[in-house]
Amino acid sequence: MWSKFIAEYRTRLSQCLGIIFLTVFIFSDRKLEHSARFASDIMVVLGCFLVGAATVGRLWCAQYIAGYKTDVLVMEGPYSMCRNPLYFFSLLGGMGAGLRTESLVLTLAVAAVFAVIYPVTIRNEEAKLSGVFGSAYDDYVRRVPRFFPKISLFSEPAEYIVNPKIFRREVFDAVYFVWIVGFFEFFEGLTELEIIKPFISIW
Repeated sequence: MWSKFIAEYRTRLSQCLGIIFLTVFIFSDRKLEHSARFASDIMVVLGCFLVGAATVGRLWCAQYIAGYKTDVLVMEGPYSMCRNPLYFFSLLGGMGAGLRTESLVLTLAVAAVFAVIYPVTIRNEEAKLSGVFGSAYDDYVRRVPRFFPKISLFSEPAEYIVNPKIFRREVFDAVYFVWIVGFFEFFEGLTELEIIKPFISIW
């Protein structure tokens, strides 16, 4: 029941949780900024690094799946190292965005959301792919890890044809986490100008 709900409404659910996340960030004062400034600064640096890595990784994945997502079993590039590299890089981006807030609560909230939603999503997608590609996908499952990349398996073709129209659309989705960090900077500026006043305090 729960897995079916997530599979059907994952995008809407993620959007709603994202709005809640951003709202809490906008109207909250993060205690860590005041009580442990060094730790807060480390979180920002690490968060920005993870968001950068996630953006590059998601663009890399987009290059390989643009136009092939449902028609071809993609097993090259990032997909040669793990079966769900797009979700792996999304996790890096989500954790990076959480760390960038300088809030332990918001960072843990992001981790919890990923822990609940993405394992279910991956299992549902794997069942569909197995049904579509049969033994070829089953062999892929046996060789390549589900989530965490195994670098020694990396392979890439000398040439790869990409649909530019679809890739262009995928690019906008791939830089999602950069936009989030931009929103953080924008609203922090409004807070510093006292245009927005926090009314809750979180760690």
